[in-house]
Amino acid sequence: MRRAGLGEGAPAGNYGYTSSGYSVYEEENDRLTESLRTKVSAIKSLSIEIGTEVKNQNKMLSEMENDFDSTGGLLGATMGRLRTLSRGSQTKLLCYMMLFSLFVFFVIYWIIKLR
Repeated sequence: MRRAGLGEGAPAGNYGYTSSGYSVYEEENDRLTESLRTKVSAIKSLSIEIGTEVKNQNKMLSEMENDFDSTGGLLGATMGRLRTLSRGSQTKLLCYMMLFSLFVFFVIYWIIKLR
């Protein structure tokens, strides 16, 4: 017994589609599926690369933060020493340094003047 909706020339496995119309849609579907698969693969590789770059950038930022922290500590210690020096506890030493600098300046000036 044959069904009336299948048509005379259609094989039983095509579900009522003619062989030429079915294959056109099937080929287009396969082509679009392959195109979609290619695009998904490209997006996947791009997202993996972005993830890797983000990890590298986070690592660099962490290293920079550590460097800035150590530099801040060094700068704080130096500023503390300068505050101690400026409070006058070592005024004598500062005065000696200024006198020595003036002496060196005059010696260099005298040597240049004699030439």
